[in-house]
Amino acid sequence: MRSNTPTTRKSRRLRLAAAVVAGALALGAGTALTTGTLTAGTPSIPAAMPAAAMQSLPKSFADVVERVGPAVVNIRTEGRAGPSLVGQRHMKRDGHDERGHDERGEDDDHHEYGPRGDMRDFMRRFFGDDFHGRGRNDDHMRRVEGAGSGFIVDKAGYVVTNNHVVRKAEKITVTLQDGREFAAKLVGRDAKTDLALLKVEAGEALPFVAFAKDEKVRVGDWVVTVGNPFGLGHTVTAGIVSARGRHIGSGPYDDYLQIDAAINRGNSGGPAFNLAGDVVGVNTAIFSPHGGNVGIGFAIPASMAGEVIEDLKTTGRVERGWLGVQIQRVTPDIADGLGLKKPEGALVADVVAGGPAAAAGLRSGDVILEVDGKHVRRMRDLPRLIAGIDAGKSAKLEIWRDGDERDISVNIGDMPRDEAAAVDGGKDEGVIGMTVATLDDAARKAFGLADDLEGVIVTDVKPGGAAADKGIRKGDVIVAVGGKRVASADDVARHVDAAKRDKRRSVLFQVRRGEASRFVAVPLKAA
Repeated sequence: MRSNTPTTRKSRRLRLAAAVVAGALALGAGTALTTGTLTAGTPSIPAAMPAAAMQSLPKSFADVVERVGPAVVNIRTEGRAGPSLVGQRHMKRDGHDERGHDERGEDDDHHEYGPRGDMRDFMRRFFGDDFHGRGRNDDHMRRVEGAGSGFIVDKAGYVVTNNHVVRKAEKITVTLQDGREFAAKLVGRDAKTDLALLKVEAGEALPFVAFAKDEKVRVGDWVVTVGNPFGLGHTVTAGIVSARGRHIGSGPYDDYLQIDAAINRGNSGGPAFNLAGDVVGVNTAIFSPHGGNVGIGFAIPASMAGEVIEDLKTTGRVERGWLGVQIQRVTPDIADGLGLKKPEGALVADVVAGGPAAAAGLRSGDVILEVDGKHVRRMRDLPRLIAGIDAGKSAKLEIWRDGDERDISVNIGDMPRDEAAAVDGGKDEGVIGMTVATLDDAARKAFGLADDLEGVIVTDVKPGGAAADKGIRKGDVIVAVGGKRVASADDVARHVDAAKRDKRRSVLFQVRRGEASRFVAVPLKAA
């Protein structure tokens, strides 16, 4: 029967197009499709996907998951925190490119990040939202628990995770895929890259995975993530590498892989694998307006993570080269004002007195264009290049000054430590219960301290810890430990370790607050 539906020219064209497509499909898999001569103005037609590429698409990720799954762990933490650690953190807008930016990065207490411009979405670090109050719940202190992910990188029991997963933890428990649980010790952590290394004692060799060769990771490659989203336990998701070199405003070493494999709160610190079962990235952040997965996640690339973890494993800290400058982005207007052809390089906004840059003659207003022949295309390239140079080595900088290029040689210094996790070393992380940093010009200005005051600044005190119980507060200056003057966080850690080796029950701190100085005997808790 003939249909009563009116036939239009448009519907006839649609049916004709469908017939053409069906005819093309009917040619069969063995028939080669060729592109004929194109008339002027006709867009180029990409070649069909090669049959070999079609055959390489995985039918399943089960094999790689079975191989790597035993090395992925769940991490549970316990600690104490004030109200600011419970619930969501304040959003931090990404505007540091327009102002002075210290090469060492920004404060690591901010874990939510916003994109440029007027967009309202923000980057959310998972672990901050995973905290839930447990036990005591007063106005000043509450017991909190957190959950995250990690993976074993050495049969001896070394476990990689995010710094923000364990940063405030007093107790860390690692759970393997087979259900076994182990107490974990913090070996070291690095706030600037948001990485941490743990150690468990299993009494036997443990399954482990290795980092991939990062230069082989391409946009479009498959990735498989395994982690502990929302505390559910081992969960597998898959996707692709969406982009490389992403900058999300988290600090001077931003160089993230963007992936679309579903990652959520609790996936922090977990691995992203390639199809060979190697770790291509460490999951650390998501882009989300509501805290859940929207298909945009960020992972620390294997090349960066591998170097940081190796340093933490060897020395418990990350050693980075230091130039001693504050820098800012070269905008088109600034480039024009300086006579630069392109808005590139890093503009020196200020030079740290007594630092390597000052000794080499760098000045405010210089633009650093190259480091040892490596191009500084954007401001954020400079901190990574300098950090990769060993302290004590000489580097050649190509700079722009007074309308001309010139070379300058600088002896790279050692990056001042932001905190000394070693102060809380030993089996019990709460031996002293505080972190300290070298007292530099920035710290003196921030805490209103005299220019000639020497010592180290207390940057954090663990509530309920031995230092807090003795009245030591953030902002205090430690002048001496055990009767010996201190000038760095390393000095403090060394003298505390010496007191422990001598089996002393306490260690004597000389503490200065304002104009007053006093001695405080802080007990050493039994390990």
